[in-house]
Amino acid sequence: MNPKRRQFLTRTSLGIAALGLGACASTPAPARPRTGPDAIVDAAFTGKPGTPVDGKPVFSRIGDALEAAASGWQILVRPGRYVEKLNVSQSGIHLLGEDRDRTILSFDAYAGQTRPGGTGTWGTAGSATLTLLARDFTAENLSIENSFDYPANLAKGSTDPTYIRNAQAVAVYIAEPADRSLFRNVKLTGYQDTLFAHAGRSLFENCFINGNVDFIFGSGQAWFETCEISVRSGGRKQKPIGWLTAPSTPISKKYGFVFNRCRMTREADVPDASVRLGRPWHPSGDPDAIGQSVFLDCWMDAHIASEGWDAMSSTTKSGSKVTFLPEDSRFFEYRSTGPGAAINPQRRQLDESKRAEFSREKVLAGWQA
Repeated sequence: MNPKRRQFLTRTSLGIAALGLGACASTPAPARPRTGPDAIVDAAFTGKPGTPVDGKPVFSRIGDALEAAASGWQILVRPGRYVEKLNVSQSGIHLLGEDRDRTILSFDAYAGQTRPGGTGTWGTAGSATLTLLARDFTAENLSIENSFDYPANLAKGSTDPTYIRNAQAVAVYIAEPADRSLFRNVKLTGYQDTLFAHAGRSLFENCFINGNVDFIFGSGQAWFETCEISVRSGGRKQKPIGWLTAPSTPISKKYGFVFNRCRMTREADVPDASVRLGRPWHPSGDPDAIGQSVFLDCWMDAHIASEGWDAMSSTTKSGSKVTFLPEDSRFFEYRSTGPGAAINPQRRQLDESKRAEFSREKVLAGWQA
């Protein structure tokens, strides 16, 4: 590993623990007059980080801009591939890309990878390319990916001594105390565990999210509006080859993941009837993690199996295995359409009165983004 990259990773891993303890204001900061971005990131910039150009500090790395940023900064990110592993600890940060498909934040950490310095492994949460640790974050018009080579690892087979068993590789981790996290026209790419929505309220508008195994998961509350949720096989052959969601919503929360007018699509190598909408994740066998995934007026391609949902096993703290059934979770649909839509006892439908309980305002508890 490049020594500079190792030094950066070490600093980043220490930052997760330290920054996660910080307190943030519970209400959004008042909007202030803005005359363009507060800083610019340009991969082609070769000057000293923070050098003013036309009155704005310019950086070649997003991480350097974040280190210099104050709460509420808008950071314009020019097209380029930024290979960085980042934490956002200031409230109100806005990463504004110039082009979603050409402005790419990328890193390739995975759960079983040894941390810099040999201090254990990243674990699932630690593998994230972007970790949110503060409120009122916005990402717009850019891509965030975990570029770990999942297909190459899967192709080795489990008997290969170099095969990685803990291949979870997160693109975005929404951690406590993050809340009111907004993603507009953002592309999130990975395979297993792409989006870890662990905390707070999140809103995804017109986003593209792909993966294969449990790639939208966690205990947070999230509303997905007109997003494309796309499955890739990654070389998996057995059915099901993937699950869109694995919510672990606490029973104390009324809402978990709600998809409104979204499209469930697939890459070309994903077979018909090979994917489930979700399965119930109970971390450490927690019986109070009664996950919720709800699909409202969504279009579904033929890769969605008629069963819709699946069971999931968890290992309790005592080491025993427990299997949790989808019918014991809060899994529902309303007016699904497309070749993957079905109505049967396994795919429970909301009636009109229950549908009325699922609005953007209610799921986001009054937060207006």
